[in-house]
Amino acid sequence: MRDSAFQLVLQAGYVVKGVLIILLFFSIVSWAIIFFKHRYFSRANKETDQFLRAYSSGRNSKGLYQATRNFTISPIANVFRAVYTDEGNKDRGETKRLLRRYEALESAKLEKYLNFLATTGSTTPFIGLFGTVWGIMNSFRGIGVTGAASLVVVAPGIAEALIATAAGLAAAIPAVIAYNYYLSVARRMIIEMEDFSEELLDFFTKEDT
Repeated sequence: MRDSAFQLVLQAGYVVKGVLIILLFFSIVSWAIIFFKHRYFSRANKETDQFLRAYSSGRNSKGLYQATRNFTISPIANVFRAVYTDEGNKDRGETKRLLRRYEALESAKLEKYLNFLATTGSTTPFIGLFGTVWGIMNSFRGIGVTGAASLVVVAPGIAEALIATAAGLAAAIPAVIAYNYYLSVARRMIIEMEDFSEELLDFFTKEDT
């Protein structure tokens, strides 16, 4: 009877099991980030659309602030609210400086946790490969001990070793796909935020004159 993948994992050596635990950690955290960023970007886009509708209605800064103070995810709404509530002299130069400062903070929020996905995608295949190499080394060592090199002797050890490679790829592939997708979404929202900041600069400047 052919061993199942679970049985191969249980029969693996301590090093290979350690590799699989590390890969499992990377995979779980990556999937948690994937689901979190999906909800985050969906809500950010929804709040941004609501903010832009409120902005297009022609309200003044106070009315716009009251209408959008519950928008905590939208980068555009957050930049507006941060500049509006910031105390100090609000001439054009100072307003522009504040906009750039809060843009950078919002950009960091949009790209938060994406580095972990990139790290997972680039390192887990090599971690899995290490487990595979180690498992194959043990298989050949077993051949040397038993003096038999038949497929029956070698196959189980090689099969359990290849489990590590499969686990590494299973962790890396979703992470790479999600990283590339979410990075493109984040950059698009950053560009939209930077473009709209020019309108906000004119908006705050006109109100101060």
